[in-house]
Amino acid sequence: MNRELKIFSGNANLALAHEICAYLGQKLGEATVSSFSDGEIRVKIDENVRGADVFVVQSCCQPVNDSLMELLIIIDALKRSSANRITAVIPYFGYARQDRKDQPRVPITAKLVADLMTTAGADRALSMDLHAGQIQGFFNVPVDHLYALPVLLDYIVKKKILDLVVVSPDAGGVERARAFAKRLQANLAIIDKRREGPNQAQIMNIIGDVQGKSVLLLDDMIDTAGTIVQGAQACLDRGARDVITACTHAVLSGPALERLQASCLSQVVVTNTIPLRGKELACPKLHQLSVAPLLGEAIRRIHEDESVSSLFA
Repeated sequence: MNRELKIFSGNANLALAHEICAYLGQKLGEATVSSFSDGEIRVKIDENVRGADVFVVQSCCQPVNDSLMELLIIIDALKRSSANRITAVIPYFGYARQDRKDQPRVPITAKLVADLMTTAGADRALSMDLHAGQIQGFFNVPVDHLYALPVLLDYIVKKKILDLVVVSPDAGGVERARAFAKRLQANLAIIDKRREGPNQAQIMNIIGDVQGKSVLLLDDMIDTAGTIVQGAQACLDRGARDVITACTHAVLSGPALERLQASCLSQVVVTNTIPLRGKELACPKLHQLSVAPLLGEAIRRIHEDESVSSLFA
């Protein structure tokens, strides 16, 4: 018997959830997600989900803790409403930067959040551009890991940039930058970065040739924008003709927007795993691409028990 497909969403990224539903020709599931006067999350599923194959779309973006609690409570509500299978669709997986014990007496929050989701009742997870690939192994349920590379790549190809070199802003992003450069048949460079503390970075050197080139700085996320802005300036100081950046997750916390506007970057390409809000929408340097078709197609394939990995073949 075919299970009915249903898609629900918290308040973190409703616009993306509606885009995914439009791609699939579905109606967004009816649910009340609000707060009690003391700030506790209140959830009520307003339609029958018994026996359904349910997908919950929720990024762990600002306010991060509220977004995470909404996701957990929605999953719990669906489980207690006898949904057949619940898939947590987390376009931006929060708390991912603490993915190992790199110092004494620190937590591994990525594992903690994975455990919380499975304990709440998630039967599988779907995410995009995890901060570290090994986070998939922190879940005790199946995980489908998508990459925004096809969406970003299509946009960059259409721009027909001459003399392009793809630059990784740190050693950790080399694999991502190499895959991008290979598909663009472009050269690769790496920025040697020394991090002095949380959300602080100092650019030391560039490994590779950017002289007279158009530079594409590629990263998984832009948080406070310190790394990207310093990297762009370092490229320009070493003779780059122009610098643009592309990333999947536009976290844009603290002074990020002001830094980007004042930087030498000519364009900042991001996706809608995290919605742009307020002044971000008016920033002329920011250009947002939609990953809704990619997520929607993955949801369709999971629902119909088809291969998801073939999306990247």
